[in-house]
Amino acid sequence: MLTRFLRLPREVKNSFFLWGPRQTGKSSLLRACYPDAIVIDLLLSEERVRYLEDPGNLRKELLARIGRTGLISTPGLVVIDEVQKVPALLDEVHWLIENSHFHFCLCGSSARKLKQTGANLLGGRALRYELFGLTSAELGTAFSLETILNHGYLPRHYLSDNPEGLVRAYIADYLTEEIAQEGLIRSIPKFSDFLRAAALSDTEIVNYKNIADDCAVAPPTAKEHYQILVDTLLGSYLPAYTRKQKRKVITAAKFYMADVAVVNQLAKRGRIILGSEQSGKAFESWIHHEIRAYRHYSEKFYDLSYWRLAGTQHEVDFILNDMQVAIEVKTAHRIAGHHLKSLYQLIKDNPKVSRVMLVCRETKRRIEGGKIEIVPYQEFIAELWGGEII
Repeated sequence: MLTRFLRLPREVKNSFFLWGPRQTGKSSLLRACYPDAIVIDLLLSEERVRYLEDPGNLRKELLARIGRTGLISTPGLVVIDEVQKVPALLDEVHWLIENSHFHFCLCGSSARKLKQTGANLLGGRALRYELFGLTSAELGTAFSLETILNHGYLPRHYLSDNPEGLVRAYIADYLTEEIAQEGLIRSIPKFSDFLRAAALSDTEIVNYKNIADDCAVAPPTAKEHYQILVDTLLGSYLPAYTRKQKRKVITAAKFYMADVAVVNQLAKRGRIILGSEQSGKAFESWIHHEIRAYRHYSEKFYDLSYWRLAGTQHEVDFILNDMQVAIEVKTAHRIAGHHLKSLYQLIKDNPKVSRVMLVCRETKRRIEGGKIEIVPYQEFIAELWGGEII
């Protein structure tokens, strides 16, 4: 049994949303944390239909449990799983929060339908948590770099001996259940083409025109499709670092898919072999995943961006907290001078940068140029989750 590092409150005194990509383990985590909660699972068709027909059934049923129709004096936690499937329930939840002692955990994999329908998002009355796929720290001794770059971060996939079929099914379910059934797009084939194009440009600067040309849609449509990936938690933007730069820097964002195995499947990479050309992107994607997960679970919420000097190839993968830490990622097992050029340029243009790191597959830690730390990835992730990086 893996221990997840997202710390939900032991005693729920405020209602909260729990978001996370499909199959990250949200329902399992909630069952483990709150075994006595009232659970409403909107994946069950009979449940979903009953609340779609009359959202007020939620209020009536919960009040009936107490036996009163007025102010409720007995507290209780109600988990509503896949809440995005019946947005109107949120009005009932709002009323119950205001007029009872019920607290709610509202769990889902997409807030898009809620936003599009103008659903009541509780106006700051609910906290927000996010569950990511598995991290190296959660896996502990079960962690393997080659496994995670090939199997991805979803618990069922990582632990499988043969995850390829599971990943294909995951993508198909995403298209049919998350996209088609929720009516988020008009054409599944065009969105499927877009998914493949987005996977091929994973970890790269977003160029909406190029993506649009690749999948035969208009650039505004490509931009909207990227937003669907964000809203359904299948990917996220990484903004450019632009603060107080001496020279012109790139301002366009990069994009990272939420699971490297999904990218591998869509981009037809085949098996990732450490040190291969394909492993570079996969390795960078994984480090991004670890940094984002730690950022949320630690509740430090530091700024996260990348830096690139305009008109050059000089780029540094991750900038944490306004140049507090700069991190370059290389899958190489032996770092040479050409791997350090972008970091030297960043130091020259941003002398205030506090700490500069190159994360790689070397086995020994060392310092280059008086400031650049060459760090084996095993040490980096141990320090990251130990709170020693930031």
